Amino acid sequence: MSNLTRLSEFILLGLSSHPEDQKPLFVLFLIMYLVTVMGNLLIVLAIRSDPQLQNPMYFFLSVLSFADICYTTVIVPKMLVNFLSETKTISYNECLAQMYFFLAFGNMDSYLLAAMAIDRYVAICNPFHYVTVMNHRRCVLLLAAFTAFSYLHSLLHVLLVSRLTFCASNVIHHFFCDVNPILKLACSSTSVNRVVAMTEGLASVMAPFGCIVISYLRILIAVLKIPSAAGKRKAFSTCSSHLTVVTLFYGSISYVYFQPLSSYSVKDRIATVIYTVLTSMLNPFIYSLRNKDMKRGLEKLISRIKSQMDRLSTAKAKKICGP
Repeated sequence: MSNLTRLSEFILLGLSSHPEDQKPLFVLFLIMYLVTVMGNLLIVLAIRSDPQLQNPMYFFLSVLSFADICYTTVIVPKMLVNFLSETKTISYNECLAQMYFFLAFGNMDSYLLAAMAIDRYVAICNPFHYVTVMNHRRCVLLLAAFTAFSYLHSLLHVLLVSRLTFCASNVIHHFFCDVNPILKLACSSTSVNRVVAMTEGLASVMAPFGCIVISYLRILIAVLKIPSAAGKRKAFSTCSSHLTVVTLFYGSISYVYFQPLSSYSVKDRIATVIYTVLTSMLNPFIYSLRNKDMKRGLEKLISRIKSQMDRLSTAKAKKICGP
């Protein structure tokens, strides 16, 4: 294929090239996407509607849930279309746009997890100053900084990819436009891209991860000083949900990105599903099933929705039957 710098489209190979796998995969990922959207939307609504959940931890959790909805929406709908399509194409501009928002929301997730770790550190290690340290203004400023950095980070990587020349193939061995699979298609030098990925890209991942590790080391030291076993269990229980999500998210990211570009394979595509789709889907369950306050807030929201639906059905019945 001749010079593809001005190509109009890429072909996304997807998770499987076998025709018999396409419909089962479509059903599976459609269910996962609907569960992700509904679950995270319920988390956002429960936090916004319950005055008892108006604190920094749940503020960051509501933003994380919203970011997870956006994160999966960037990838999964196009993926679902390609499962039922024979061509499985994505336009060049759409591919760059998908990469941009994927990197932006992925970074947002990473920094929000770091903010939640810092929040747990302050709550456990410095409880008397929690209200002043984690005040609403500071939380909003943190969120603004995270958002700005995430979008600038993704813009840098997309601009570097846009300058590449493609002259061998336009088939992306992945289910969305990720950086590494596209770099493998480039016939021009990708040395700048690799240097930026190993410096700025690595720093953008390791900075929030470092915050999480330091926060939990400080929490561990503080908890070990608590004399009673019940007190230790209570302190650890406030962190268990967050630690579970962090392990899933960073474990799969480390597997995919901390290896040579040449070794990128099918296993990496499966690992990518974990941090792009599976973690976002599991977040609502992890936080609601292992958190009493969140569970109570969801129960309140669901009962409120049911009562609203009952009122609507009663009003509709009255309207049909007449006075």
